[in-house]
Amino acid sequence: MITKKDVEYVAKLARIGFSESEIEQFTKQLGAILEYIGKLNELDISKVEPTSHVLPIKNVYREDVLKKSLPVEEVMKIAVAKDKNQFKVPKVIE
Repeated sequence: MITKKDVEYVAKLARIGFSESEIEQFTKQLGAILEYIGKLNELDISKVEPTSHVLPIKNVYREDVLKKSLPVEEVMKIAVAKDKNQFKVPKVIE
């Protein structure tokens, strides 16, 4: 059973401020969710095979094809800013 204190505690951990009416609402909603999960625990799943995904999943790969890359000199011609044979970009980490 979810109590008002449980909701307040989780909200504090998540650093979320709730009004009193929101705390009441979430307490009821979370209680209903846990009650539903309790009903699911009553199901007999002894004959159900465990799965990692509900739907079959397959990866679609393409063959790797080796191709010649562009010459460095040609690529560096389009560089806005460069340093030796490298692109120079603005710093993005402060």
